[in-house]
Amino acid sequence: MRKSIALEIVGDLHRLRLQIDEITARIKTELAASGIQLPKIPGVGAVTAARILARTRDPTRFPSESSLANYTGTAPVEIASADKQRHRLSRRGDRMLNSAIHIVGVTQARTPSSLGYADHQRKMAEGKTSREAMRCLKRQVAKRLWRTMRDDQLARLTMPSVDTA
Repeated sequence: MRKSIALEIVGDLHRLRLQIDEITARIKTELAASGIQLPKIPGVGAVTAARILARTRDPTRFPSESSLANYTGTAPVEIASADKQRHRLSRRGDRMLNSAIHIVGVTQARTPSSLGYADHQRKMAEGKTSREAMRCLKRQVAKRLWRTMRDDQLARLTMPSVDTA
């Protein structure tokens, strides 16, 4: 009985893996067809780009990068305790979008060839804790994502339409 249940579970996992691969391939195809530049940012894969685009919708609804950072919860919040002033991440904002940005930040912080790695190392050398350095990196990632999505949106709007008459 245990063996048959284990085989069923393994079969289910295999089918799910095939479905995940198929959906990922469809997402990659759609992203490539749309000309979105998000996957070119280190740490942003096809699924993460889709999550970011789905949660953000129209990037031009945010007038500035700080508006997006505030919406995602990556804008720093100043807190003061006695004579020490410091910042922490906001606990507000879109937590799903914040999670996607966190994935990008962690990937960049661990990849020596990315800009995020240099930023993270520089903040650590300045005496910030790992969490503080990650907070700063997530803010930079949000800024870069907003600029990339805004540029993509502007490029689509200025692209000449093709008439099929």
